[in-house]
Amino acid sequence: MLESLLAFALVLTRISGFFLILPVFGWRAIPIRIKVAATVLLSFFFAFIAPVSIDVTQVSTLKAVLLLASEATYGLALGLIVSVLFSVVKISGQIIERQMGMTMANVLDPMTGENSRPLGSLLEMLFILLFLGANGHHMFLLILSKSYAAFPPGTIPTIQIMTSGVITASSAMLIAALRLAAPMLAAFMVLMVALALLARLVPEMNILFISMPVRLGLGLIMAGAFLPFVNGYMKEMTQWMAKVLPL
Repeated sequence: MLESLLAFALVLTRISGFFLILPVFGWRAIPIRIKVAATVLLSFFFAFIAPVSIDVTQVSTLKAVLLLASEATYGLALGLIVSVLFSVVKISGQIIERQMGMTMANVLDPMTGENSRPLGSLLEMLFILLFLGANGHHMFLLILSKSYAAFPPGTIPTIQIMTSGVITASSAMLIAALRLAAPMLAAFMVLMVALALLARLVPEMNILFISMPVRLGLGLIMAGAFLPFVNGYMKEMTQWMAKVLPL
């Protein structure tokens, strides 16, 4: 009985760590009862299909604690990598907001319970709808399945591999966010040059007063043109996950 409980606890710990910071399912907007129920049900499922790779009858109390800590670390690493790659669209929206002059505009994000900027939150919500509409949540289950196929309960990759995956995902997040926001940055650069020329040609014009509505209008127009790239990023995110996840 104790051996079966330990095997189930190993599975439950990895899945709990994964869902703790996972996008969508790990957010505060999801009730805790639903999170607990989903975690336990998935743990029962994977406990039946994923055989334990160690002899649980020979595991001491200290080793059991270390195994549970290792499983939690592995689950957190998987969830962190997915969360980092998932936040690319929101960061791109924040870059656009800076160019629009909306750095002081803060709203409460109902998903995470944190203060965020309106445009970044809007783009993130649209990305979530596109992601769920394309059955992207099945990708999370596939990640768990592959993790148990590569590393059964009781075994995890080395710390170096997990750390390398998190660092690579962070670098990919910054590169992808800048690449998504690059057309908007180019448009605002052209706008700044045009305003500078206008200030030289018409010195008596208040360029600061005129630039604010122009920047806001250009930002909203470019944000509308930005949406097709948000849809295309889902495929790129899948490719990055296949590269950096320690599976």
